[in-house]
Amino acid sequence: MRLRASLLALAASLGLGMAAPAAAQETLRIRLNADIRSTDPGVNRDANTDGLMWHVLEGLVALRGDATIAPMLAERVDISADGLTYTFPLRRDVRFHNGQPLTAADVAFAMERYRKRETNWRCRGDLDSAVTRLTAVETPDPHTVVMRLEAPSSLFLTMLARPDCGQTGIFHRDSLNADGTWRAPLGTGPFRLGEWRRGQFVELERFAEYLALPGEPDGLAGNKTPMVDRVRFTIIPDDAAARAALLAGNIDVLPDARTRDLPDLRGRPGMSVHSSPSFDLQIILMQTTDPVLRDVRMRRAIALALDVPELVRAVTEGSSRPSRAPIPVGSGFHTPAMSVVPARDLAAARRLAQEAGYRGQPIRIVTTRRYEAFYEIAVLAQDMLRDAGINLELEVLEWATQLQRYTRGEYQMMAFGFSARLDPSLSFEMFTGPKATQPRKAWDNPEVQAMLDASMRETDADRRRATFEAMFRQLMEDVPVVALYSSVTHAVTPAHVQGYRTWAVDAPRAWGVRVQR
Repeated sequence: MRLRASLLALAASLGLGMAAPAAAQETLRIRLNADIRSTDPGVNRDANTDGLMWHVLEGLVALRGDATIAPMLAERVDISADGLTYTFPLRRDVRFHNGQPLTAADVAFAMERYRKRETNWRCRGDLDSAVTRLTAVETPDPHTVVMRLEAPSSLFLTMLARPDCGQTGIFHRDSLNADGTWRAPLGTGPFRLGEWRRGQFVELERFAEYLALPGEPDGLAGNKTPMVDRVRFTIIPDDAAARAALLAGNIDVLPDARTRDLPDLRGRPGMSVHSSPSFDLQIILMQTTDPVLRDVRMRRAIALALDVPELVRAVTEGSSRPSRAPIPVGSGFHTPAMSVVPARDLAAARRLAQEAGYRGQPIRIVTTRRYEAFYEIAVLAQDMLRDAGINLELEVLEWATQLQRYTRGEYQMMAFGFSARLDPSLSFEMFTGPKATQPRKAWDNPEVQAMLDASMRETDADRRRATFEAMFRQLMEDVPVVALYSSVTHAVTPAHVQGYRTWAVDAPRAWGVRVQR
């Protein structure tokens, strides 16, 4: 016993991630509001997919809780004086879930697949753009990766770390079938993929050979020691059913509790509520090529007919702050000028709609019941626009269908949401770009695109801030979207769950969490 205690103390001091005996056979059960789309990182994905796969796969770098970049599989990052060469010495003794050691060749293999057009990786275009063009991935020795850029980019490391890019997760080549198609992830993360019953649950298993970093957990970086044997993401689409499952003891973490349920849950013995401002964005998109909405006066009319503060208060029960800026209120790049929310003006809305030639024809807003906020936003917008004589009709779709319509740009209006983009350039980039090559983009303005590109090269914070203010002013003129708010994430756990934390990216993290019943 004395020897066992000594080994545990030594493992803890070295950050080796040896789980305590009390957690040895425990399963942490977390609610998931919808099934994941796939296990292929950054390819067939949505926010749930991203959040689950970051337990399985890791990249060379990762996001800290404050959105700065930290080494993960890389021991450090060395950047050349001209900003064109990034050298990543790899951490030694890191292993994949099949027991094979991580090498530079594995990184090069994964990067080659991501960069192939046929892979359809979400972020391929971001690393082959005028702003950030990755020209070479080299492996001078088995433990070093060198990446070269065509021009300096302030966003290169952020792109590698982005959750929606799958963190550019490094996988073993045995993750692929013989024909090169994706099979299942063999990563280096604290958990490996277990059983996936579609529509029911996804189960992850503790990776006993995980080599944790020392110190504390920090965003998607830092110490990610798994403390439980299994994590089961239980799929419960209905919010009321998820709350009932928590109270019945059928799940251990409700990571996305409804604001309306918090007073009751706080009053329950042993229940803890964890809240964090998020960097996501709830938004109304408008299709600027639509015959009715291509006239900017019509889009301005719609924006003026919305009582944004009242809409946000109603949807969030007063927990979120209204904002017409895509850069989150909690960001250091959200300036006082961006905090101004224009007042509702029904008279001006009617006048602009009439000048645009609007005669009461129906405008369809796409939404879904999968995400309660999307549906409520659409319903409230419908009521508010009716006061200005604008006829808004709801088109309620399954989430997968809505996502497909969004990707193709096939809508007039859409109640939508973007997961956290932790760099201000990316807060604009998620809806800004050329529709000809990226139909999902809502704002196709070449001058704004030039400003966005400049912000991605600029490293001076004050100059970047000035650029973002100029882009915001133009956004309020063009009105391709109406930004509404960033949500506050509320998670609820019972007393037997210890160490759970929320953060700005609104998806759960299971490492560092203990279950002690």
